[in-house]
Amino acid sequence: MTPPKPPARSADLRGAVRLATDATAGLTGLVEAVHERIARLPGFKPPAQAGRTRGITGLVYKTVRGVTRVAGGSIDALLGLLAPVLGTGQGGAEREAIVAALNGVLGDYLVTTGNPLATPMTLRVAGPATARVVVLAHGLCMNDLQWQRDGHDHGSALHRDLGYTPVYLRYNTGQYISVNGRALAAQLQELLDRWPVPVQRLVLLGHSMGGLVSRSAVHHARAAGLPWADQLTDMVFLGSPHHGAPLERAGNWVDIVLGATPYAAPFARLGKVRSAGITDLRHGNLLDEDWLGRDRFARTGDRRQPVPLPRGVRCFTAAATTGGQRGDMKDRLLGDGLVPLDSALGRHADAARTLAFARTRQRTFTGVNHLDLLSDAGVYQQLRRWLA
Repeated sequence: MTPPKPPARSADLRGAVRLATDATAGLTGLVEAVHERIARLPGFKPPAQAGRTRGITGLVYKTVRGVTRVAGGSIDALLGLLAPVLGTGQGGAEREAIVAALNGVLGDYLVTTGNPLATPMTLRVAGPATARVVVLAHGLCMNDLQWQRDGHDHGSALHRDLGYTPVYLRYNTGQYISVNGRALAAQLQELLDRWPVPVQRLVLLGHSMGGLVSRSAVHHARAAGLPWADQLTDMVFLGSPHHGAPLERAGNWVDIVLGATPYAAPFARLGKVRSAGITDLRHGNLLDEDWLGRDRFARTGDRRQPVPLPRGVRCFTAAATTGGQRGDMKDRLLGDGLVPLDSALGRHADAARTLAFARTRQRTFTGVNHLDLLSDAGVYQQLRRWLA
């Protein structure tokens, strides 16, 4: 007799136990720092100690750090420690943020080991189907719920103002970008095959890594002859590292540089314990050929296959800088805190790699950081003008 499928919370427990058994206290501290700095939800009070979370989240991390120090602890003992935290049914969006952070840092490992905490790719339709569709792809260590920031959500606002149906992508950001791109290409075809009304406008809107996954999906779709690629009308990128991000290229030996921005600082501790998704951000890999047969931790030059913007699609990019004006010190060194301006704008010293965004289809926002691109009023007004 086949045993019944365990409830979701039991899967949480099994996954957390396996992760706790395999991890180290230092790695857990890293994941906690990533969650606290990047995936912090609006409305939560700042932690009393930098890099530490509080409440249920803090208890989870404290427990995992504790069990990793116990040699020979039994599974039952680990379950006993974790059950009060993950088995209560509490957590909600906060739990989702924790899982998203874990997937960003360890997602490829979670998949390889069959860990229940590995996030499967899903598309969530929010609202009735209309002729205008916008697919929103989130960034590294985040999830689909985190498009809601500071009381604003680009998807719901585009629905309210322009009649778009928002479709939110959730995916494991620790996997190779090309793996996610291929999976998204297939899921978008399934979505469009079932869409109940003719689609007149199809938009891919990607924040950070989500923009790279979107570009990879279009490449895979056109290579496979998937019809949705011909229905695509617009692509919009918000702070996407088209040519990579210093947080990955720097590795773990220039933590003083990464420590200059609170969003990137946790990654300075990664060393070789970082996911395929993160190492793809070194140069902005989009294809299998960019990583197959190569040591992804080796410090090598940019060997990517150039992938131009898709023909026949209106492509827009929004970049940000924490500097007060273009060209100042913050602007040149930090960009939006994670992605330099040239990378977000698609500019490259090699003309073959430069992305040909028209001048009227690119915009730089000053005094705005990487996460502000999700909620800044000026960014949304620009989105609205582009997609009207």
